[in-house]
Amino acid sequence: MKTKNFDTKVQDLKYRVLKEVARFAWQGTLLDHVMDIPNIIVPGKKPTMRCCIYKEKAIAAERVKLAMGGNPNNPNVIEVIDIACDDCPTGGFHVTDACRGCLAHRCEEACRLNAIYFDENRRAHIDKSKCVECGMCAKSCFYNAIISYKRPCEASCKIKAITMSEDKTAKINNEDCIACGACSYQCPFGAIMDKSYIINVIDFIKNSQNNTKYKVYAIVAPSISSQFRYAKLGQVIAGLKQLGFYSVVEVALGADMVSYLEGQELAQKGFLTSSCCPAFVSYIEKKFPNLKEHVSHNLSPMGTIAKYIKETDPTCKIVFIGPCTAKKMEIKRDEVKGLVDVAMTFEELQALIDSKDIDLTKLEEDVLDNASYYGRIFARSGGLSDAVKQAIKEQNIDFEVKPEICNGIEACRLALLKKTKNALDANFIEGMACVGGCIGGAGNITHGITNAAEVDKYGRLALEKTITNAVSVYNLNKKDE
Repeated sequence: MKTKNFDTKVQDLKYRVLKEVARFAWQGTLLDHVMDIPNIIVPGKKPTMRCCIYKEKAIAAERVKLAMGGNPNNPNVIEVIDIACDDCPTGGFHVTDACRGCLAHRCEEACRLNAIYFDENRRAHIDKSKCVECGMCAKSCFYNAIISYKRPCEASCKIKAITMSEDKTAKINNEDCIACGACSYQCPFGAIMDKSYIINVIDFIKNSQNNTKYKVYAIVAPSISSQFRYAKLGQVIAGLKQLGFYSVVEVALGADMVSYLEGQELAQKGFLTSSCCPAFVSYIEKKFPNLKEHVSHNLSPMGTIAKYIKETDPTCKIVFIGPCTAKKMEIKRDEVKGLVDVAMTFEELQALIDSKDIDLTKLEEDVLDNASYYGRIFARSGGLSDAVKQAIKEQNIDFEVKPEICNGIEACRLALLKKTKNALDANFIEGMACVGGCIGGAGNITHGITNAAEVDKYGRLALEKTITNAVSVYNLNKKDE
């Protein structure tokens, strides 16, 4: 079956590994074929991506391990494949060919550590054993011949959780990492990946079909409307049920519930930061702990809808499907643990569908009709703020929402800094770690600029339904027991 519209060949490679792992897991022969998968992924005797076939297959074997859950001793869901992380040049300051070998040698004078030296042509070079990356040499050069270079993973990690180890491979500081997955998506060699729990999903489905002791629910993030563009959304829902999911529920309904309650909480407290993006919440906890008290006490839309389903069907298993690698960390949090059993990405869902040779384009459309327009637009930046405003309006609460819409973790950092200095002219911080919101999540199949339009288009299909209508299935004002 033809690979479906991934942005990069790295995503395609990851998908092919996941598909083979899933295929053997469905058959119940995965452990018998673990060693065969690298040969399936890297057939033949000539390398296609690396220096030699042996290294290529060794890296494929490491990808298989991550597809089977990764290192159990590493609590982070984002891991580095060391053997694959050796082709990027060392980062830091470098002298380019623009160096003219001038007489002034201002770079030499600016360097207090004597890290600048010159060759026989008077061209400058930097002694990396002495350089501390202060940048003074670059600032002093009128030719702009000295530039700072960062590896793609470092450059993409705006919270600086990635450094280079002694052997020059990427190293993730778990104390700082918020599991947003930006480094994974940006790494051009696929040396950083998120762990997959696709085997657990398959086991849940197989067990539910064999002994009918429980049902397996798929809860899908609203950004699904911007994915799987080769098929209709109704066909994707039908495909999920053909995989063996008992029911498919919109996380957007959880978003409606969150906006309804968050509107009340915001009006009561006067200031709030959103709790929907787990990477943003983790960032506050790690870098702005003094602001933790302002994080909304509501669960995320994922946790909220899962809680509702578990209250209705306590024995069920719930699988979240969305764009977010950080959701794999969120389900480990105390307040969410036990509500969502597995979190997986759209990339993994594509592999799961193809591992069963399901052709979505040939399926009859099923229906997904739980949420309102406002719940569905949570998927893009600004949607959460619009929903909270609407929820306050529908509840006739006399409160003006003044949102600070943070599109990406750098914008989040700036807003939080302003708040700590009492310089923020807003009473609600909508924090989204990924640029564009959830439609920019690392686990998406595609990250195109038209994704926001697709989300809005899908949302408009539910314009006749208010937030109040959507949440009427659940008594949101009841006290937690």
